[in-house]
Amino acid sequence: MDVIFDPLVPLMPLAALAVVLAGLLVFAIWRGLPGWWLRGLAGIVVLIALANPALQDEDREPLSDIVMMMIDRSASQKLSDRESQTAEAVESLTRDIEGRGMELRTVEVPDGIGDAGTELMTALSEALSEEPQSRIAGTILVTDGQLHDAQRAPELQAPLHTLLTGRSTDWDRRLIVKNAPAFAILDEEIVLTVRIEDQGAVPADVGAMVDLSIAIDGAEPQSFNVPVGEDLNLPVTLTHGGRNVLQFELATLETELTDRNNAAVVQINGVRDRLRVLLVSGEPHAGERTWRNLLKSDAAVDLVHFTILRPPEKQDGVPVNELSLIAFPTRELFLEKVNEFDLIIFDRYKRRGILPGLYFDSIRQYVETGGAVLIAAGPDFASADSIYRSSLGDIIPAEPTARVFDEGYKPAISEIGERHPVTEGLAQFAPGPDAEDGTPGWGRWMRHIEVTETAGNTVMTGVADGPLLTLNRVGEGRVALLASDHAWLWHRGYEGGGPQLELLRRLGHWMMKEPDLEEEALTASVEGQTVTLTRRTLSEEIGEVVITEPNGTTRAIELREISPGRFASSFEGVEQGLYRVVEGEIETVFALGPAAPREFVETVASGEKLEPLVTPLRGGILHIEDGVPGLRMVSEGRNASGRGWIGLTPRNAYVTTNITVTPLVSSWLFLLLAALLTVGAWLREGRR
Repeated sequence: MDVIFDPLVPLMPLAALAVVLAGLLVFAIWRGLPGWWLRGLAGIVVLIALANPALQDEDREPLSDIVMMMIDRSASQKLSDRESQTAEAVESLTRDIEGRGMELRTVEVPDGIGDAGTELMTALSEALSEEPQSRIAGTILVTDGQLHDAQRAPELQAPLHTLLTGRSTDWDRRLIVKNAPAFAILDEEIVLTVRIEDQGAVPADVGAMVDLSIAIDGAEPQSFNVPVGEDLNLPVTLTHGGRNVLQFELATLETELTDRNNAAVVQINGVRDRLRVLLVSGEPHAGERTWRNLLKSDAAVDLVHFTILRPPEKQDGVPVNELSLIAFPTRELFLEKVNEFDLIIFDRYKRRGILPGLYFDSIRQYVETGGAVLIAAGPDFASADSIYRSSLGDIIPAEPTARVFDEGYKPAISEIGERHPVTEGLAQFAPGPDAEDGTPGWGRWMRHIEVTETAGNTVMTGVADGPLLTLNRVGEGRVALLASDHAWLWHRGYEGGGPQLELLRRLGHWMMKEPDLEEEALTASVEGQTVTLTRRTLSEEIGEVVITEPNGTTRAIELREISPGRFASSFEGVEQGLYRVVEGEIETVFALGPAAPREFVETVASGEKLEPLVTPLRGGILHIEDGVPGLRMVSEGRNASGRGWIGLTPRNAYVTTNITVTPLVSSWLFLLLAALLTVGAWLREGRR
């Protein structure tokens, strides 16, 4: 029961009246009036009457205390026997808490979205927002202590306790890639820094050296014996453009917690600093300027143009010393520095005795060791002086028949060309289909050198469906034969022109071995947890794709054809980590999330991250390994943990069901008392 005041007038007027009465009382004392104290009592009675005192009686219903229990269900909690430890602790505490008449709120916290890790404090904040703070008697965390959002911890008024899973003998070894650039220039060395660290109670019999294997693009890995606990600088040189996948993997020991952090995948895009092109022109013609302008328009291309302006057989009496200012360095270009070029183009070139046979043999070897040659053939290719009759004939994918068709025709994409990435979908660059035969509506060419395919794949055809563009792989290099010198007509817009720029761009990228233009490839694109596999092939059918997941399990899926030469399908990745995909002899690797997810960066159980949160609230950090602690009720502000026990603070919360207010004294009685005191003061002073 409480005494309350419900003033009959607002507080400000009541306060003003109190000030006036106090002033009158002081004046009465100053004047020496003997009844001043009676007047003061009368004023006080009037003020009390206006304040309206009353007795308030509440009917209260006690509320039970609430205990929050946050259960860590992240991936690291699945290691060793942590799941059974968690189950044991939850069962024991649930029984004890409910036996004390408390309400238990259990929240299970899975892995965060993406690679957010364990968001224990975020989940606790959300759970507490739905409960009254006045009823929270304590919070218990069942976890390995490796949370990743400690900065989001809410303000708590009751004890916070942590029950740690794991064992005192746990230890783990992890691989860290400390720096890995997203891009690197081809054939230039970059340095990756790798470190191997041990965590926890490392056994004495574990050596200070470990086997580290490194594989590039899924190739056979190379193994190295490296030290633990030191930064290792690994020089790497990228050999091809596009995505380069470097996979690092440590040898796994049976006693360590997990091997999920023993591997890492680094994806680096290889880019060319400059593309060095050697253009060899046999004689001036309309297409030569088109080739030159096309190559010079790209600032990333370094062009060396070797052209014959005056053939040796021309006899016009001009002295030899007046033909040129300097001698062209043919020996340096074709013998000594030929391997420095990324691409060599022969444009209507024939043997004239200017380039000895030794030079052609050098170019053939250049291709076999990884170089690229593009031949734009004119009538010269069908003659007796054709470069096909040189050492290059061993690598050129088509043989000339000596026939030259000087007639109009529209280049067409062959059946295999519909599946080859160089010419796939090239028809869409035409203004529209031809009204007569439905072929792409681009302009005609006026010359076609008849050739017979001897190797490779013909992706475009000309007169009478004869080979027009033939591609072939030779050793480590590539060769392309364009059996016409009239591609420039497309560039000039003749009869609407055609996609010469797009065709030559794709052709150049294919010859430079860009992964996006490989005709036999298996790629994986990742968006969230969804993985899309794409298989490019020149075949009409493919087999099943076998997927090896991070935990070692395998499954097979079928890809469906989405366009000529392209098969694709999607699947949902369940676990984060490294996946290996194989179809026939083609394979690739990709990472879903990081190779070592955040959950597996630190796997040894520890209360270090939670200690700054637990200590101020007088809570405790205990190991389940030592036994599930008992519960005790402790007063607010007292130590809430000890050896083998944790404490909860009773909140004594209640809800008011009814309120009764009774006036302390009747207002009329106050008025009568004030009148009597006033009359008494008057009588005392009048008697004087």
